[in-house]
Amino acid sequence: MIIGMRILFLTVCTFIFSAIGQADDNLLSIARAKIAKIGIKSSTAVVYDQLAQKTLYAKNVRQVSSIASITKLMTAMVILDSGVALLEPIKITRADIDRYKLSSSKLKVGSVLMRAEMLKLALMASENRAASALARTFPGGKSAFVIEMNRKAMNLGMRNSRFVDSTGLRPGNVSTASDLVKLVSAAHAYPMIRRYTTAGSFKVEPSKGHRRWALQYVNTNRLVRSPRWEIGLSKTGYIREAGRCLVMQAKIVDRPVIIILLDSWGKLTRIGDANRIRRWMESDFSRLRVSG
Repeated sequence: MIIGMRILFLTVCTFIFSAIGQADDNLLSIARAKIAKIGIKSSTAVVYDQLAQKTLYAKNVRQVSSIASITKLMTAMVILDSGVALLEPIKITRADIDRYKLSSSKLKVGSVLMRAEMLKLALMASENRAASALARTFPGGKSAFVIEMNRKAMNLGMRNSRFVDSTGLRPGNVSTASDLVKLVSAAHAYPMIRRYTTAGSFKVEPSKGHRRWALQYVNTNRLVRSPRWEIGLSKTGYIREAGRCLVMQAKIVDRPVIIILLDSWGKLTRIGDANRIRRWMESDFSRLRVSG
C-alpha cells in the first residue's frame, strides 16, 4: 500500500515537472518570437538566459569575426590566473605604442602604475598601452601570454576562437557569438573583472621619476552609469574590421542574461540594441513565468 502510494506520488511529480518544462519551452519560444521583431541591428547578436540556460535570441552566432577589445576579457583572466603580483609597478615603454592602428593613449612612455591599475584601465577604459604592458611584463613575454590566451580559450570550449595579441587591435583576434557567451560567463566568475568592467570612472596618478600627474578615465560603456541598468560585467570593442562591439552580463526583470552584440554599424547602434533588449524583457518577459 505504502509502496504503491509512493509510486503514484513519483508519477504525479514527474508529470507535473514535465508539464512545467514543456510550458517553460513554450514560453521561451514565445519570447524568441517576440524579440525577433524588435529590430536588432547588430550583424551578430545573442541573448542568453543564464537562469534557464537557454538562448532567447540568436543572429549569426556561428560566424567567425574579429572581436576587437572584447579580447581584453581574456587578457584579464590570463593575468589573474597566472598569480603575478598585482601590486607590482610596471612601466609603459615604446614597445607598448600601437604602431598598427595608431590608436592614441593617455599613458605616456615612462609612466609607471601598479599592475592592478593597468588591468583596470584595460578593462574599464580599453586602454591599449595598459593591455600591451600587461602581456609584455608577463613571464615569458608576449608570445607566452598569447599561448596562455589560446590555451584558456580551448579549456573554455571556445573552439572557434583565436587570439594573437592582448589588446584586440589585431583583427586576428577572432571568435563567434556562441564562444563569447562562454567567455563572458567565465569572466563574470572573477570578482575583480566584475568590479573593474562596471566602474563608471577611475582616476590614476602615474609616476615618472619624481613627477606624478592625475589622469581621469571613464568607462567606454555609458550604460554602466545608467540607473536603468544592473550590469554585472561589461566590455566594448572597436576596430574597423570588427565594427562596434558590446558584451555584457546584466540582470533584467530579475533574470541574469548575457548579451553579445558584434559588428554594429553605427556609434550608437550597440547601445540602442542593448536598450531594445532591455525594454523587450521589461515589457514582455516579465509576464512570462520561465522556470530555471
